[in-house]
Amino acid sequence: MRKLGQIRKPRKDKEEEEAPKGTGDFGSAISALCEEKGISKEKVIETIAAALAAAYKKDYGKKGQNIRAEFDEVSGGAKFYLVKEVVDETTREFVEEKEDGEAEEKHGYAERAHGGRDSSFAEAVDEERLPRFNPERDLTLEQARKQKKKAVVGDIIETVLPEEKDYGRVAAQTAKQVIIQRIREAERDSMFEEYKNKEGEVISGVVQRVEGRNVFIDIGKSVGVLFPGEQVERENYRIGQRVKVYLAKVDAGTKGPGITLSRVHPDMVRRLFELEVPEIFAGTVEIKAIAREAGERTKVAVASTEEGIDPIGSCVGQKGTRVQAIIEELGGEKIDIILWNEDIAKFISAALSPAKVLRVDLNEAEKKATTIVPEEQLSLAIGKRGQNVRLAAKLTGWKIDIAGVKSEEEGDASESSEQQAEEEKSDVAEVVSPEVVEDEVVDDKAVE
Repeated sequence: MRKLGQIRKPRKDKEEEEAPKGTGDFGSAISALCEEKGISKEKVIETIAAALAAAYKKDYGKKGQNIRAEFDEVSGGAKFYLVKEVVDETTREFVEEKEDGEAEEKHGYAERAHGGRDSSFAEAVDEERLPRFNPERDLTLEQARKQKKKAVVGDIIETVLPEEKDYGRVAAQTAKQVIIQRIREAERDSMFEEYKNKEGEVISGVVQRVEGRNVFIDIGKSVGVLFPGEQVERENYRIGQRVKVYLAKVDAGTKGPGITLSRVHPDMVRRLFELEVPEIFAGTVEIKAIAREAGERTKVAVASTEEGIDPIGSCVGQKGTRVQAIIEELGGEKIDIILWNEDIAKFISAALSPAKVLRVDLNEAEKKATTIVPEEQLSLAIGKRGQNVRLAAKLTGWKIDIAGVKSEEEGDASESSEQQAEEEKSDVAEVVSPEVVEDEVVDDKAVE
């Protein structure tokens, strides 16, 4: 009889007792590492094999040997191979050690005798010189054909090495360093490829820290930088704030990918419209052109690729919900949605909205347009500090002159005489080029 309180231990099956400990633990550890670091399983196994090869060479190999390891993730064991290349006189320089030493002394004496004047000749000789034969990693053709009858120059011959299980402290440390270095390199490469594929997209991030005028934003696995030139002038960023940013550029770096973010890029508006407007994402509505002054105003030209679809209505949304969401994301930036037209005169008229354009005269040779507007709308067409006409010029790609008339009849009248043309030129308030524009304050009093 058992004593009171004694607990009987359950029996273990023989299969469980005989099963090797840690057989599945190693595989699960590799899977966990792959998931955490975001790297492939093949890369991790390759890294472990390289570390085992380095440890084996440290304790049981020789200097100059090329040892390859094959790691079995199921059993946790490894096989080792000595790798050698088949060479001949055309690919290697065969020199005896004694003669080699004398040659090095003579070569050094010759350099000292010439006082460095023939350095270019010495460099040319070094470039032409073949790598020396190393018996630890090279095989002659005769030696190789003893193991492989049809061996030719350039073949790789692998010899199985005896398995070893006991490694010293130095070898274990070497293996550890190899694993750490290779895993970091694989993690950097994985992050670079991931964010390189996202280049040109809008992603969400959290402001991590602010150093001077640079804002560092946590975008998941990495941190991007929002430089002062990529920030909207009137925006302030605080730690912990969630913002959407445009992934402008991704560069490879030693400590991880160098990610440059932007809040002022014109394509940021394009990507936000793609996120908010299903018709643009599906391709039934297309954004033809964008002109943006970040934080102030943006003009977007849209067109429909299918009949029966209103491109402007699709972008605005019911009661303006779609465009309002984009405006809020951009901090209150005004957005003008314009219908794109193949007729450049009509397109320029639409681009100058909300001003009413009476007539557009085109100069195809200079790619210059003269627009006639009612005099009371002249300052509206020009905009604050010339912003409206400047954005219209960027959107259309044409230079735009704006002239004001007192009545619509004057705008519709024919102006064929040179005198009328000179008078029209005198009424031009501002000439705007899409490339170079001067910011000038123009108001109602400044335009006569």
